[in-house]
Amino acid sequence: MCTTYLACHIINQLKEENIAISGYPRLIRLNPFARFKTRGNGGISFKIAIDEENNQNSNNTYHNETEEKGSKIQLAKKIILKNIEELSQMAHENTNPGVVFYEGEISENMKNYAMRAIYSIISIKEAEDFAKSIGAEIHKFKKGRGIIGSLAAIACPLEDYTYELLAYRIKENYGKERNIDNLSVVEMDKKTFPETFENIDYNNGYIAIEPKTPCPILYGVRGESPDALKIAKNIVKVNETIDSVCIFKTNQHTDMHLQKIAKIKDMKKYGCYIFSGRVSKNPHVIEGGHIFFSLKDDSGEIEAAAYEPTKEFRKIIKKLVNGDEVQLFGGIGCGGTFNIEKIKIISLTKIQDFKNPMCHCGKRMTSAGLNKGFKCKKCGYKLPNGKKIAIEEKRELVENKLYETPVSARRHLSKPICRMNK
Repeated sequence: MCTTYLACHIINQLKEENIAISGYPRLIRLNPFARFKTRGNGGISFKIAIDEENNQNSNNTYHNETEEKGSKIQLAKKIILKNIEELSQMAHENTNPGVVFYEGEISENMKNYAMRAIYSIISIKEAEDFAKSIGAEIHKFKKGRGIIGSLAAIACPLEDYTYELLAYRIKENYGKERNIDNLSVVEMDKKTFPETFENIDYNNGYIAIEPKTPCPILYGVRGESPDALKIAKNIVKVNETIDSVCIFKTNQHTDMHLQKIAKIKDMKKYGCYIFSGRVSKNPHVIEGGHIFFSLKDDSGEIEAAAYEPTKEFRKIIKKLVNGDEVQLFGGIGCGGTFNIEKIKIISLTKIQDFKNPMCHCGKRMTSAGLNKGFKCKKCGYKLPNGKKIAIEEKRELVENKLYETPVSARRHLSKPICRMNK
């Protein structure tokens, strides 16, 4: 199923029962290299505003404040669990949802847990033990792996954040081709960028707001504020019925998954990092169009890659040579190779090309024979003791410039260059 759709559906049912939601629901993306995950490895959390004055029961009377609060909580839990159980595709072996209810302050210990879920791998057992230690109530469906992300979604600190507006389809249209007016998406992008971003990959003719999977989402627009997203929604035209719309506050496009690290040897598999080093092996292309090269520092060496889906980004990588100093942003997959999301050129090695000298007539001279210098075929001039001239090759890469993968190949958490000052 779709985690965000479930959340939106549940929130709408809660509102029908006059149970208010405090603020925007949160969509928290976790470690992109976790083996067992949904495609975007996202967890959802939202606050139920039990104590707000407009939270009254159906006959608008209060018998007892404590009893009323308890009744609201129990009703909310019932609605949430019922929807998870009925709408999740439980027959699929990889569907193992989890739900966490927590009441209280968010402690530093909880925040640390959330960051570990983004930086590393947490087991179901570890998540279950942690939930018990903070007094959270957990509900596991099948293996219940979802409790790992649920806990993180509750506790994740958001200093930098973005928003995403998701529009959902009616059930009859699931799996059918989406009917979005692409010209309206172009118009929306031109009118709202950079307050909205990652709408279109112009180089590859890719409408990025449209999912390519048969999920309930019709489209999703990402931006800096709910107001910008609402403006965008009013511009985008669709030729099918929208079932519902929900705006999420999220850690998407913040680089929250990246840890700055000083030494290559300290990096671990499944971790995401920012680190610097020197190119130690020139880039080479393998079958399928993937490009690999090696980077080293005083502590060790690691293989890095730009894969075929990164399209034109690979042209940047191909221009690297031994000795170039660069900073890489990305993570280490199960094979131990560093997957590049962004690259910053720190310094470029000078490349020299040795050529025959130029004749005074303007023609490049040719060899006159072994140890005989050079001669000009045009005017006959000779340089018996002439030597080849070193010419510095102009590098196409720019020092101190940041390059990124195209929108069509970008991870949910990767911060685009247009947000790097945020």
